[in-house]
This record gives sequence, structure tokens and C-alpha cells, in this order.
Amino acid sequence: MSNLDQRSVELRRLVLRGLAGGRRGHIGPSLSLVEIIRVLFDDYLKYRHDEPEWSGRDRFLLSKGHGCLALYAVLADKGFFPVEELDRFCEVDGILGGHPEASKIPGVEASTGALGHGLPLAVGMALAARIRQQSHRVVVVLGDGEINEGSVWEAALHAGKHGLSSLTVLVDYNKMQSYGETKEVVDLEPMVGKWQSFNFAVREVDGHDVEQLRQALTGLPFTCSQPNAIICHTIKGRGIPFAEGCADWHHKALLSQDDLEAMSQALKCS
Repeated sequence: MSNLDQRSVELRRLVLRGLAGGRRGHIGPSLSLVEIIRVLFDDYLKYRHDEPEWSGRDRFLLSKGHGCLALYAVLADKGFFPVEELDRFCEVDGILGGHPEASKIPGVEASTGALGHGLPLAVGMALAARIRQQSHRVVVVLGDGEINEGSVWEAALHAGKHGLSSLTVLVDYNKMQSYGETKEVVDLEPMVGKWQSFNFAVREVDGHDVEQLRQALTGLPFTCSQPNAIICHTIKGRGIPFAEGCADWHHKALLSQDDLEAMSQALKCS
């Protein structure tokens, strides 16, 4: 896996700021997502941070809603809301909950977290754009454990049937889910072959390598007649060595000051 550059470290510090505010959160699932969401908002998606409902925007859905701290960090960095909102993560007077809510948070396209819902929504958005002759693109990030859900594959069938080249799926393939390794829970291999069998054009990248992500996104659509899938090989908890690849750090509640200081120190050493 590639080393983390300064921007990736700073975004992880914003994730940590949210964790410190709420004293809880999905740590591992958020840290595996940082580069994926960073590159999408830095280099690919069309949006206006001061006009979140702009009709010409690309649609981005974080179907893996429990990884929301990574999205919140990037949205704050991009000016969708003040960075101070991170200090009120999961507080009753804040807008940032443990899963993204579209009615509350500028830049959040759909309320997600009930796993398996994001791709069906994205397929509907892509079909609607085609019918309305609109040119915006639709991007959805799925967790690898999430794709155990049958609704994901039902939606994938429809996307493949309709050749939705404006639709891109990025799979955060960290190979861990809430309580263990995906190969022990439900083995997902052959991952590439599965998406290809649903008529997706597929690429694989190191999901922490910013340049590989940029190159893959620059090449979209991979064909003019297929939806796209990018399999992003990542590490759960990336950037915090004691949390990397550890299911115990999938979610933590009542984080202690010692926990927060240890994570902060780990980022200083990155």
C-alpha cells in the first residue's frame, strides 16, 4: 500500500476531530475510505459547495453510511459546512449523526446506512438522468461487507441490463466487516469476476494510492455501453497502526482520552 501524503493525514485528523467530539464512531470503516472520497471531491465530481442543490452537480452516494466520518471530513474541508460542526458529531444540537442524513447535511445526496440501499438509489438516479437527457454522473461507494446484501446484486443486474455508463461503483475492499474477515463471513471472491458477470466494466486499484484512483476516474466511462466498477483494495483503519485490519476497531463507543491521544500520536508519526 502507498504511503499517506500530508493531505491524507490532515483529513484523518479531521476524522479524529469528529471522533473526539462524539467520543464514538466507526473508526476502521471511515479510515479505509479517506483517499477514495478525497479524490472524488478533489478531482472528479462536479459540485458547488455554496449551492449543494445545483441541478448540474454529479450525484455521490456513500452507501456504506457508517463510514460517514470520512465524508464529513471532506465536506468540511470543501466548505459545505463549518469545520466546527465536527466538534458536535453525534450531539443533539449538531447536524452530523452516526449515519449521513440528506435533510440535515449540505452535500449529502441520500440518507444511508441501512446497508444495500445505495446502489438501488444510484441506479434509479442514473436511469432518471438518461430519461431526462441530463448529463450528470452518479457515483456510489459500497462497503465489501455490504455487498452481502441481495439488493446490491438486484440493482447491479438492472445497471448492467440498461448499460448505465454514467454510473460508477467503487467498492471499498478492505476485506473486513464488523466482526471478522469477509472471507470467513461470506467469501466475495472472485470480486472482479462477479461484477464482470453483471456486465460491468471493471478496474482494480490500490484504494490508498491517490494517483491510481485519479487515473481510474479519469478513464471513466471505461466503455460507452456498460456501468463501471472500481475495486479499491484498502486497509480497514488505515493510518492508525494499532487499528489497521482489526475488527475490534470497526466501531468504538465511549472513547477515552487515552484512545484519542494514541490515535493523534499515530497520525503525527505517519
